[in-house]
Amino acid sequence: MDKLKMHSADIADEKFRKLAALFPEAVTETVDSDGNVVRAIDKDVLTEEINRTVVDGLQERYQFTWPDKRKARNLANTPTTKTLRLIKEKSVGRDGKIGGVDSENIYIEGDNLDALKILRETYLGKVKMIYIDPPYNTGGDFIYRDNFAKNVGEYAEDSGQFNFDGNRMVENVETNGRFHTDWLNMIYPRLKLAKDFLTEDGVAFVSIDYNENFHLREIMNEVFGESNFVGEIYWESKTKSQNTKTSYNKLQPKVEMILVYSKAGKKRFNLIKKSDKSYPLKDEKGIYREYQLEVMNADGVRGRQSMIFDITVDGIRVSPPSHKQWQMGIEQITEFQNNGDLFIRDNKPIIKMRPQYERQEMTEPFWGFFPKNLGTTESAKKELTSIIGNHGFETVKPVEVVRRLIYHASSPGDIIMDFFSGSATTANAVLLLNAESKINRKFILIQEEGKEELSDFSKRLGFESICDLGETRIRKSGNQIQEQTNVMIDYGFRCFKVDSSNMKNIYYNPSDYDQDMMNLFADNIKMDRTPVDLLIQVMLDLGILISSKIEKTVIFGKEVFSVANGYLLACFDKDITDEVVRNIAEKHPYYAVFRDYSMATDSVAVNFDQIFNTYSPKTIRKVL
Repeated sequence: MDKLKMHSADIADEKFRKLAALFPEAVTETVDSDGNVVRAIDKDVLTEEINRTVVDGLQERYQFTWPDKRKARNLANTPTTKTLRLIKEKSVGRDGKIGGVDSENIYIEGDNLDALKILRETYLGKVKMIYIDPPYNTGGDFIYRDNFAKNVGEYAEDSGQFNFDGNRMVENVETNGRFHTDWLNMIYPRLKLAKDFLTEDGVAFVSIDYNENFHLREIMNEVFGESNFVGEIYWESKTKSQNTKTSYNKLQPKVEMILVYSKAGKKRFNLIKKSDKSYPLKDEKGIYREYQLEVMNADGVRGRQSMIFDITVDGIRVSPPSHKQWQMGIEQITEFQNNGDLFIRDNKPIIKMRPQYERQEMTEPFWGFFPKNLGTTESAKKELTSIIGNHGFETVKPVEVVRRLIYHASSPGDIIMDFFSGSATTANAVLLLNAESKINRKFILIQEEGKEELSDFSKRLGFESICDLGETRIRKSGNQIQEQTNVMIDYGFRCFKVDSSNMKNIYYNPSDYDQDMMNLFADNIKMDRTPVDLLIQVMLDLGILISSKIEKTVIFGKEVFSVANGYLLACFDKDITDEVVRNIAEKHPYYAVFRDYSMATDSVAVNFDQIFNTYSPKTIRKVL
């Protein structure tokens, strides 16, 4: 049986393997700073192979950079041994009742960088839409502080080797000498990881204002590619001016921006339907409507000489007016004429437009401007108050703004991710849209506990953290939507928290212990971890969605978990007998997972593979 690795992927190593597979002749060896021989890529060979210029760090070139950018990039690639632990008492079932874990929606408490690393392999290419509302870096908000200068002890904590209960949120004031640098170092690795989650036709929406709009756009261009920039939505977020002493010295901000990027190539958006086109006329060929061929200005950048031509029908010839051109090309016009669906009346070309010739729905464009009737920052706070009561939370987005984005960019069954979830507007919007359309999109929300971000007023109202506030909103908005619509959808969420690995240090670094010490660690699992904790980490390690159906049964006195209708069978009890092994093998799971050294006797350990080879030879067997 193979051991599970129980840590996130080393993304830099993944990329090296892909590059080595494409250009094996560029793979070489060198000596690192510690004198160790390591594999490397020969830049000169790579340059020859791709027949393009490869610049080094000393050459001048166009680039967007800042202090610690290289470290920020490396941070995105560095694996973590942290894991997710299910919090059943905070989870909500599909029916909206607390304590249920049958929901397919996910809410994660903890550092979003750690959470993204933990989820990456499992949800690689599975998320249709990402919406985030990160800190705008206005000089008074909080950002994640990812320390790039850790000593060994600090690294051990941060990598999950020891529990880490420290505070990772800091206020980024304008007097900070690294004001922009700290914000860029925070957002860059998270966006690099986020891109990997998107499906090939996925899209990312990122809210921002004028403080970091330029810098964010540069980062998004680098991460997603400038060619994948779809556009910028301006949202009318404010209707009231700031009547302060400085009002004479500045522009009053009225809009915020939402940058839109696709994963790859053009994105097809859903459009809001207004009505169906009417076809009131009928002839021997069927129904149609009359469409008078329109003209447009032939001067300027949109002018085309090829769009200026004569149209002749039954000996009557018409031309576009001077300095004008037809809005259809000659090939399209000829096709209508050949089909007998073009005639001239009062010197105007008329097309018999039939349903098969055009899109029959009348739709609204996906405008790059969201007016105030979709909601403002003030209305969003009132909206939140109507759901959870007084809250004291300031940075709230209107549900309708986020709902509109989700409508345009997703379809039934899609996953929507928000890793700066705040007051959980995204979850609220998903539930509302699902109830309206009676279909099921799923959400993954991630939020740092954020005790320091929560105002004293919010704390006095009983909210312990931003997570507490957000989870309250999901529960109460779900109840409200269910009462108002009487539609049964998945109103719940499975709640997880980011925590240190379930495994003791010896699991990852056995070379640090001598044989006598290793005997003290015969069981490599931490004492406070439950079988459910182990199951979740196994699911993440094997790439099984943590929203999958989980069932628990007892086989010959041993607790066995069945995940995704028997795709994975896992037993973490000790003293496993031949009967337990045989019963699990007879169910033909794709994966079967046990604890290391869990067999009751040496005889059972010896018989283990033979039993599986007899009853389920294709089952992949793993231990932890």
